[in-house]
Amino acid sequence: MNLYFDELLASNYKSNSQKIRIMSENWVGKNMFCPICGNEHISNLDNNMPVADLFCGNCGEIFELKSKKGKFGKKIADGSYPTMIERINSITNPNLFVLQYNNAFMVTDLVLIPKFFFVDSVIQKRKPLPYTARRSGWVGCNILYSEILNQGQIKIINNGDVRTANNIVQEYNKIKALQINNIENRGWLIDVLSCVNKIKDFEFVLKDMYSFVDWLQKKHPCNHNVEAKIRQQLQILRNKGLIEFLGNGKYRKII
Repeated sequence: MNLYFDELLASNYKSNSQKIRIMSENWVGKNMFCPICGNEHISNLDNNMPVADLFCGNCGEIFELKSKKGKFGKKIADGSYPTMIERINSITNPNLFVLQYNNAFMVTDLVLIPKFFFVDSVIQKRKPLPYTARRSGWVGCNILYSEILNQGQIKIINNGDVRTANNIVQEYNKIKALQINNIENRGWLIDVLSCVNKIKDFEFVLKDMYSFVDWLQKKHPCNHNVEAKIRQQLQILRNKGLIEFLGNGKYRKII
């Protein structure tokens, strides 16, 4: 895999953001396999597509691409907040590629965030633009990258090392069970899995999970029986093969 952008593609553009968009999308289209089905190529979409940059002609999955020189911070700037919330509530929400490159326009890191890891809590609403702005009142959003679970950050290229398509597809298939279209149900499952991740020990008990009741109550204020909801979500995680039930209120992490 050639890890370098084709800089000649950007020679006719003045805007740095346009240059990077052209080079990065071209790089993915020429070099990347589909991380979901393993197809050898994914293709660029027309520029007038409102939410996605690339698609796989084999499985039909679509992808948005965010690129940055150096490391991404805790947040990734995105577009309109209402549009983003509408997107994550829809089955047409794209998966996200997070690409990092260096001063030599070499791709150093590439991460896939599957679309079903996007919930309301990882989308931050920005302040409306002031009345003096050209788009006065427009409300943008940030993706809270640091809030996305480790299971939802599939490393394709890590510090210049490229993983095989087979390994990536296998990792995706392990967590595909988390795909739930209903945003409220998805939010609960992701939040409870986040609590499981925060427990340091490989094995844990219900008491450990109940320590997160207050945190979960703040995130889901309309629910008045959080402990019962925790037990329900643990059962779903067990059925989906993400944790193992050992009996007597004891569990073991699998992924």
